[in-house]
Amino acid sequence: MASVLTPQATDFPRWYQDVVAKAELAENGPVRGTQVIRPWGTAIWEAMQAGVDTRIKAAGAMNVNLPLFLPESYLHREAEHVEGFAPEVAVVTYAGGKQLEEPVVVRPTSETLFGECMARWVQSYRDLPMLLNQWCNVVRWEMRTRLFLRSSEFLWQEGHTAHATVQDASAFARQILYDVYRDFMVTELAMPVVVGRKTGAERFPGAVNTMACEAMMVDGKALQMGTSHELGQNFARAFEIDFSDAAGQRSFAWTTSWGVSTRMVGGLIMCHGDDAGLRLPPRLAPTQVVVVAVKDEALEESRRIAEALRAAGTRVTVDTRTDTAFGRRAVDWELKGVPVRVELGPRDLAGGVATLVRRIEGTRDQVPLDGVGAAVEAALIEGQQRLYDEALDRLRRGTAEVSSIAEALEAGATGWATLPAPLVLGEGEQTLAASGITVRTITRPDGSVPDSEDEPDLLAYVGRSY
Repeated sequence: MASVLTPQATDFPRWYQDVVAKAELAENGPVRGTQVIRPWGTAIWEAMQAGVDTRIKAAGAMNVNLPLFLPESYLHREAEHVEGFAPEVAVVTYAGGKQLEEPVVVRPTSETLFGECMARWVQSYRDLPMLLNQWCNVVRWEMRTRLFLRSSEFLWQEGHTAHATVQDASAFARQILYDVYRDFMVTELAMPVVVGRKTGAERFPGAVNTMACEAMMVDGKALQMGTSHELGQNFARAFEIDFSDAAGQRSFAWTTSWGVSTRMVGGLIMCHGDDAGLRLPPRLAPTQVVVVAVKDEALEESRRIAEALRAAGTRVTVDTRTDTAFGRRAVDWELKGVPVRVELGPRDLAGGVATLVRRIEGTRDQVPLDGVGAAVEAALIEGQQRLYDEALDRLRRGTAEVSSIAEALEAGATGWATLPAPLVLGEGEQTLAASGITVRTITRPDGSVPDSEDEPDLLAYVGRSY
């Protein structure tokens, strides 16, 4: 089937833009840097929301909704925080027909708002831990934007928690990293990720520790898929989040924040997409199977097959657009990445078969009409595993073990490198950065997250990134 996309090998950034446009995922908004997420892109994001939200609630957090606007003075109450976000902040100075007495910031993130609320809601150790999350939009005035990956306004979830002890806060930040983010990315997105600790240069403004999930894209670059931050007592002191402990003494809380965003949609495209478009993991896909009636005489049987699949718990759509050329419809579904396509035409009906197309493997097979259900079930299970295996193989083949900054620079031109962490904790990180290579994570040899950069035998993952 002829591709309508720029080949990845020719121009990967152009390929990405082509997929976003021609799969009808999103388009640029009327204000520079904003995006309009179209129905198919929104359906994918809603599936991501559902998977992440279920895990967040299983961890014990509850959802809230806080305002879009915050007083500018809030940002200034945590020095590192305001310094880190100042270049990206959008500020409202005129509203209601007059100049505002105090400028209002459109939230770039909500640590300060949650801090102000928690200061009121937390009074005793019995109120802790306080585990909150919200799904919302935020604004960061980016200069160089790309749909889903970096936009001036984007959708995300941001979790914020307060704890009685540093140990409890640290454990919860790691629980989110592993049980929510990594589990969702591996299990549902079929994306292997490296988890680790960020260096001071990459740390979230105001945090004492930032941990991240990093994924490798088809072109060998890294994408930060999600982060979890330990904030120490910085925001608790700035917003006076204190409580009375069991002995009646006043203590400041220990807080965390963590988030994933619509950037995951961009990561999904670049991790699994090919020259024909998207390839959606079956567990995530809004539509797992599309039954395509080639001609009108196949409509009745197409609907019967779809109903049987739906009864078995499969998310299925029937394409009844017989007035549109079949080839055009096939290309559309390829672009959108629906994992399985069941094609049914007059010849198929006459032969008592259907044509089953696996988008992930790129195969076409004829199956008996009474065997469509079993064939679809197998295709969905095998397709999910195939995507993960391919991505894991790419990660392993694309990561070189090196022992010097010079070797890391060479490997980082096309993929990732791992090297002893002490080499990048200082001038080494600056040398890499001068060539556009950043330290993605610091990890233990077993792949787990270190408690500090002082642990022995730590490894650094470095590479180019989005």
